[in-house]
Amino acid sequence: MKALTHARFSHMDGNAAIFEVGAGGAILATVRIAILEPDIGRVTLRRPSGYRLDRGWAIAPGGLEPSYAGRPRDDVSGFTHPSVSIAPSEGTVLLSSGGLSAEVRLQPFGIAWRRSGDSEAFLNDRSTQAYLLSLKTGALAHHMARHRQERHYGLGDKAGPLDRTGRRFAIDAVDPCGFDAELSDPLYKMLPFFIVDGPAGAHGIFYDNLAPATVDLGATIDNYHGLFRSYRAEDGDLDYYVLAGPTVPEVTRRFSWLTGGQAFAPRWSLGFGMTSMAIADAPDADARITAFIDNCRRHGIRCDSFHFGSGYTSIGPRRYVFNWNRDKFPDPAATMARLKAAGMQPITNIKPCLLDDHPRLEEARTKAILVKDGETGDPAIAQFWDGLGFHVDFTNPDGRQWWADGIRDALLDYGVTSVWSDNNEFEIWDEDAVCHGDGRPFAQILGRPAQALLMHKLAFETQTAQAPGKRAYTITRAGGAGIWRYGQTWTGDNETAWKTLRYNLTQGLNMGLSGMFSIGHDVGGFHGPVPGPELFCRFVEFCALWPRMVMNSWKDNGTVNTPWMHADVIAQVRDAIALRHRLLPYLYTQMWLAARDDVPPVRPLFWDFGGDAAARDVEDQFMLGPDLLVAPVLLEGATSRDVYLPAHPGGWYGFGDGSHYDGGQRVSVAAPLGRLPLFVRAGAIVPLEEGGQLQLALFGASDGKAAGLFYQDDGDTAAWRDEGRAITIALDLRPARPVLRIAGGTMPPFTLSTVGIADTVTIEAE
Repeated sequence: MKALTHARFSHMDGNAAIFEVGAGGAILATVRIAILEPDIGRVTLRRPSGYRLDRGWAIAPGGLEPSYAGRPRDDVSGFTHPSVSIAPSEGTVLLSSGGLSAEVRLQPFGIAWRRSGDSEAFLNDRSTQAYLLSLKTGALAHHMARHRQERHYGLGDKAGPLDRTGRRFAIDAVDPCGFDAELSDPLYKMLPFFIVDGPAGAHGIFYDNLAPATVDLGATIDNYHGLFRSYRAEDGDLDYYVLAGPTVPEVTRRFSWLTGGQAFAPRWSLGFGMTSMAIADAPDADARITAFIDNCRRHGIRCDSFHFGSGYTSIGPRRYVFNWNRDKFPDPAATMARLKAAGMQPITNIKPCLLDDHPRLEEARTKAILVKDGETGDPAIAQFWDGLGFHVDFTNPDGRQWWADGIRDALLDYGVTSVWSDNNEFEIWDEDAVCHGDGRPFAQILGRPAQALLMHKLAFETQTAQAPGKRAYTITRAGGAGIWRYGQTWTGDNETAWKTLRYNLTQGLNMGLSGMFSIGHDVGGFHGPVPGPELFCRFVEFCALWPRMVMNSWKDNGTVNTPWMHADVIAQVRDAIALRHRLLPYLYTQMWLAARDDVPPVRPLFWDFGGDAAARDVEDQFMLGPDLLVAPVLLEGATSRDVYLPAHPGGWYGFGDGSHYDGGQRVSVAAPLGRLPLFVRAGAIVPLEEGGQLQLALFGASDGKAAGLFYQDDGDTAAWRDEGRAITIALDLRPARPVLRIAGGTMPPFTLSTVGIADTVTIEAE
């Protein structure tokens, strides 16, 4: 690659400054530097030959949805474009707006970003060879200076600790069944977005490039360049957004806004769900589903959804999307009706690869709807887990229509409620693979995660068309930035192991900080050994309070993770699932806030307690919304655990027994099998479901006040922004007659429970 060491200011294009950059007197590219919002900057490099890919699918500011054809890279709609001034001087050019400035160093070329009023740059390009560009391939690199005290978060579903400093990650996607949640890389998502938090505050960087890449957050030490971090892509375009923060929550919320925000799923999707490959794989699959329904009833387990593994599509040992195996399922519609009658919404797994003997492969070939080998004109061959196959091209309108018809005719018309897009990493390693690109073809390497995103978007829109006025629930395993606009994802096919609990936790926290708010983990571990009673019970406890709770497994010996798989912990497992359903009103409110306000429901302690330095180091607990602190047991044989309770006026209460603890300290609490350590912030009002009725749990505070929020709608209206009611609840114990005031709408019938409150409370409704 060539280092872009020299720059010359060329001209202003609207509010953007254009620079010619190169080396040794040769101009190799132009760089556009813009301030799009008071806290968002953008740098775009363009080669003389143009962009490698002139569009993207991630950027959707404020929900401005891109078309299937993509958002043109030069499209700047959706931003406020604050007034910008430019001040050239000897060796530098200063571009500034009301809240943000970019100081461009001409030689060696680099950019320093500052917030208004700050003397120190929060983001500084490396002073030596910050930008590199290949003239022979599409490769490129960007290097930034790094401070020793900085921490790094984000990058989506990457494995390992919460702080990613000192590691190098592949921005790529594979099918890593049974992955190691501490060490495996790459996984499923391709998300080149990270947050830097250090002495100059927090900022974020998002590279809008869908090509494979590497992000190095301090793994490389090179004496010639000082401390640095870098982004290096195999191909594509250097087009990155700078999010100025200055706190981690502000960066995450802004990134969510930039990429379109989180879809709001129907309420039923927050209940406990069940799936297993082995159930749908079995010759008597329909009978096994009936047995599962009966067992739920017999053991008192509430299950709100049943997710079909892909075995329902099998012919012999292989799987064929949109095919129903009528030996296993003689009457699919009757099966769906039976599940719904039991209170379980049916969800079916779909995969985008047509095997080389798929019954409809010739139809797909004739319609030319498969990703193509650009040299031969034939479909590009890919390895799939049942053999060789060919991927449907979701950048092809005919391919999208064929897929939507399949979802509707083969699934939704039989009573399927939702679809789950799986195995959609698009592992097509043919270097000549080409996507249709809605009539403007591009190399497959430039847009693999776009295929998964468009598959997810199409599932969302097809379900919405089938049930107008209802919120769709869709799931995807793979994709890049923006998949959250359409639905849910999860950490994937995790390994059944104790350390999976520890690192699924930090993996999930980083997903939340990366804009993925509707997430969870396969309960019990997907692959590996069959969990023993203790590990299984701790898995259920751990997964009970994430937005997604689905028990999913595939074991070599055919064992299925079910709530009753170990007789000696059925009671504890049932209690953990019941705790989840008891907290559904609170969780539903947090998911509404996620969609409305770009706030992750599950987040690290420092999100809510940024002023508590000790909270920053806690990686084995999490906050569920602003009021609940969850401290799952993660170690084998443990019957107690240490918990850090952040500094908070009035302290904390144990959710189960009402025990009071001061904040700002580490405490040891009993945690026998079946007890999830759960704490409530003093001064919180938590909406619960108790015996099928709403209950407001009031937790007293030292200042005599408490507050809470309860969101209510019919559970699945698409018009939730207009039809839902956000009801605020405020308690004041200071008057002679303590009062609970309710405003914002009419509450359904409810009861009260109090902790740390001795007085009788009078209720006043607006």
